[in-house]
Amino acid sequence: MVNEWHLTEDCGVFGAALDKTDVSVYIYYGLQALQHRGEESAGIAVYDGSETRLEKGMGLVSEVFNNALIKTLKGNVGIGHVRYSTTGVSNLFNAQPLLAHLMGHSIAVAHNGNLINADELRSELEKEGRIFQTTSDTEIIVQLIAKNLDKGFENALLETIKRIHGSYSLLVLFDDVLVGVRDPNGIRPLCIGKNEAGFLLSSESCALDVVNARLLRDVEPGEVVILSKDGIRSIKENYKDVPTKHCVFEYIYFARPDSVVDGKSVYLSRMEMGRQLARESAVKADWVVPVPDSGNSAARGYAVESGIPSVDGLIKNKYVGRTFIAPEQSMRESALRVKLNVLRELVKDKSIVLVDDSIVRGTTMKRLVRLIKEAGAKEVHLRISSPPIVMPCYFGIDMPSRKQLISAQMSTEEVRNLVGADSLHFLSLEGLINSVGTTALCTGCLNGDYPMDVPKEGNKYLFEKK
Repeated sequence: MVNEWHLTEDCGVFGAALDKTDVSVYIYYGLQALQHRGEESAGIAVYDGSETRLEKGMGLVSEVFNNALIKTLKGNVGIGHVRYSTTGVSNLFNAQPLLAHLMGHSIAVAHNGNLINADELRSELEKEGRIFQTTSDTEIIVQLIAKNLDKGFENALLETIKRIHGSYSLLVLFDDVLVGVRDPNGIRPLCIGKNEAGFLLSSESCALDVVNARLLRDVEPGEVVILSKDGIRSIKENYKDVPTKHCVFEYIYFARPDSVVDGKSVYLSRMEMGRQLARESAVKADWVVPVPDSGNSAARGYAVESGIPSVDGLIKNKYVGRTFIAPEQSMRESALRVKLNVLRELVKDKSIVLVDDSIVRGTTMKRLVRLIKEAGAKEVHLRISSPPIVMPCYFGIDMPSRKQLISAQMSTEEVRNLVGADSLHFLSLEGLINSVGTTALCTGCLNGDYPMDVPKEGNKYLFEKK
């Protein structure tokens, strides 16, 4: 089911190859900085000089790891993962990194993305007699590496990359060798950092800042980087006919605003989306109000461009966890107020421009608009800093069905009427592209222009009955 509040992404990865320094505490802090990318489980794998130690559990990074446990993970090279499931249920056996031992070696894999040919590959491997321990598409990657390991690790990895299709940023720990891999389209992000202790790989640059590392560069689409304390070695296959298509929702919503993704400031991109919204849909109003935290940056841009002051008309409860007790039917409004409350003194008798990043199903937005009007607002003009989402994503966003997407079923005017807003404007696709500053974007969920052939329908629980 699509998250009632917002779209959810699948994972964050963080790895380190350091010189004479234990990596576990670096990975711990790196994963905490990437917590927004996955809240279901967390794991760290570290090579201690003779074998790979793995610790993982369900919950937030701070719930899975404590100081005592981190101190037991000794070693100079390791990888970590935070997960939101897009293939496979949310169980401990699907938590990553995944670890395997074979031919006297250990292989750990952390994966951010989604394989669109997972069903085909798994069926092939099972017919060969290979046994799967999880229902995650990540184990297919482990099995393919294992299948070709007699050719040497690097050749086995390159053979694996040729077989998998979809989106992936991979971290692979082969004994004491740390490898980062990015899919040929560059859909999912991955970057390289360096600090005084060594080299690091991360889904986002904000995690490098936390461990006092500087961003060296992004891993290029289709590139394999091999990190050690001595430096970086790069392997580049020939993907000259494969277009670069970064996920546009990294800029709209997923990435932290203080990250730089593929050379673009996420914060400044979102600010520009808000400015462009104001140019496209000027309206007379008293306040610009963001839906926190997803609408904050765009709302500031809208306010700057329009000259309408931005205020915190909605107050977010920052102590709400990942889940809370499901309310009775009669208490659905109370459930929303657990997360957000309207500042009545600000909105009463005012015309409000309400800014958010997207509308998925529309049910939460409908209740939110109602709450603002019940607090006394004269008008609520809804402004969305992305175009309407009309198609499924197959590359790591949890929205597998068009039936769950309100804009795939209704016109903008029908959506406006459903949510009860006085006006509604989605940012144009042209405005979005101009805001990010590149055409090298995957916009499949917005217009059906996918970077590769995709299945007819997604299914995150594809392997649960196998």
